[in-house]
Amino acid sequence: MANEGRSNYNLDDQVGFLLRKAHQAHIAICTEKLAGLLTPVQFSTLYRLAKEPAPVSQNALGRMVAMDAATTKGVVSRLKERGLLTSRPDLGDKRRHMLSTTEKGRALLEEALPLMHEITDLTLAPLEPYERDMLRALLRKIS
Repeated sequence: MANEGRSNYNLDDQVGFLLRKAHQAHIAICTEKLAGLLTPVQFSTLYRLAKEPAPVSQNALGRMVAMDAATTKGVVSRLKERGLLTSRPDLGDKRRHMLSTTEKGRALLEEALPLMHEITDLTLAPLEPYERDMLRALLRKIS
């Protein structure tokens, strides 16, 4: 009886396994198309920051792109090293860093945006248009 549930287990039907495979395929496409411009995480970070009308704290930016503090710090550090964003202490709280994109960062985003559209199209290529919309809706629902 204890083994009964295990015998019905099929790894190829497990949501986590399927999401990981889809993510790996997507990242492979990103790596090929972005070819050193930005990583997907760097793009998301820079994109979210560029859409903000005012500087954003590093902590808030991490929440906006669903990253933990350590990952956010590393991504921000690499983007700063490349001159794609700036950081300054918050006037009200010197422990907090306020971030904004640079002109160079915004120009790189403009270069990357058409590639990101192409990456999405390639990732979703096996799906019919209605399936693409359905997949997005379902992923939003579980995330």
